[in-house]
Amino acid sequence: MTASFGGAARLVLAGLLALIWAVAAHLGSSGRGDPDVNAILALAPILGSLMALAIRGPGRIWAFLALLAAAAALVMTWQAVRANVAFLYFLQNFGVNIALAVLFGRTLSGPGEPLVTHLARSIEGPHLSARKLRYTRQVTQAWTVFFLANAALSAVLFATVSAAAWSIYANLLGGPLVLAMFIAEHLWRRRVLPPAERPSLATVIRAWRQHRSTPAA
Repeated sequence: MTASFGGAARLVLAGLLALIWAVAAHLGSSGRGDPDVNAILALAPILGSLMALAIRGPGRIWAFLALLAAAAALVMTWQAVRANVAFLYFLQNFGVNIALAVLFGRTLSGPGEPLVTHLARSIEGPHLSARKLRYTRQVTQAWTVFFLANAALSAVLFATVSAAAWSIYANLLGGPLVLAMFIAEHLWRRRVLPPAERPSLATVIRAWRQHRSTPAA
């Protein structure tokens, strides 16, 4: 009971933080609020990632040098940075979607196996049915297309509509779209796979966390 409650509490907290971040990103992209604060919030994920790599990543020296270079560049170009907060958020949105598309897509070719197939083996063991192998490959393909489509649509909207209109799609609808994709995949899984081959959502999340914690990931 305690472990279950703790997991639910963490999930709720993560959801609240994601919601706060989405609203802050939308307001900053729309030009509302203090430009300096908006720019700092937009840069926080990038600089935080570099700092994490500098502290514990395999390429600590290079990450540390990149962090110093980024800090120096920001000092010299701060006026331009604070005037283009929406572009910073666009770079993040586009980059994350491309990175996730590559994460899934690169496993569809070569000697390895699709990412979702790999996750399924970590849950159910090395022996998967032909139906499960086909399904997990299709799901890997679906997530690849989903993230590529998100990146493409984000780029088109950013180039053709106002920053505030683009932000509604990228910052406010991004999370719900991913959730909708999860729900659609869950419903399709119930339709095409027997109960014995359908892991629970908690099991899937646990397998994904274990995958992310490996050095290769």
